[in-house]
Amino acid sequence: MPAEHGHGHGHVHPVNFDPTAAEPDHFDQAPTSGRAYRIGIGGPVGSGKTALTAALCRALGDEVNLAVVTNDIYTTEDADFLRKAGVLDPERIEAVQTGACPHTAIRDDITANLDAVERLEERFPGLDLVIIESGGDNLTAVFSRGLADSQVFVVDVAGGDKVPRKGGPGVTTADLLVINKIDIAHLVGADMDVMTSDAHRMRGELPVITQSLVDTPNAPAVADWVRSLLPVTAG
Repeated sequence: MPAEHGHGHGHVHPVNFDPTAAEPDHFDQAPTSGRAYRIGIGGPVGSGKTALTAALCRALGDEVNLAVVTNDIYTTEDADFLRKAGVLDPERIEAVQTGACPHTAIRDDITANLDAVERLEERFPGLDLVIIESGGDNLTAVFSRGLADSQVFVVDVAGGDKVPRKGGPGVTTADLLVINKIDIAHLVGADMDVMTSDAHRMRGELPVITQSLVDTPNAPAVADWVRSLLPVTAG
């Protein structure tokens, strides 16, 4: 039974220790017909979300009509990185400055992100796919289904092989879990057998992909997963 934590002002808030439990989603899942499919990419700071976004742009940019929304708290650094990397036409990249914890803009009040997606769809009619990259957050950070049709959660080996078994809705409920930077596992003492087995145990039938963007810079396994989701792909 969830514990309750009082704040001394006449009401209490539940504290839920279920590692699969997410905050209530305030928004209904949006219908997908007639608009671009939206994939959210979340995960902790430094896990490689922007690098994965860039890799997907390289892999898919010539196949599908693609655009990106990035989220940063105070800057447009992730959008600037993607523009400088030349992975997409700069006009296909919109930056959202959340001004608060990133989960606020991807889960609690998704207006700014929906507005950014709408600008891209007006600018580029017929978009097939919009990738929405969250700012760096914690293991509880998940996208509202009113914003993202599918969700990717990215962790990396530098956080330690304990991360998957710590759970949290990002790890346990995202449609895809990506364990990133496996090329440095031996340098940081991360046991990949432990990390992957814990990830599968925590996620059940939900997929897990391990990758090194140094070795496979176009993220082929994740790109194939994205392709499998798209209702329409270019020939």
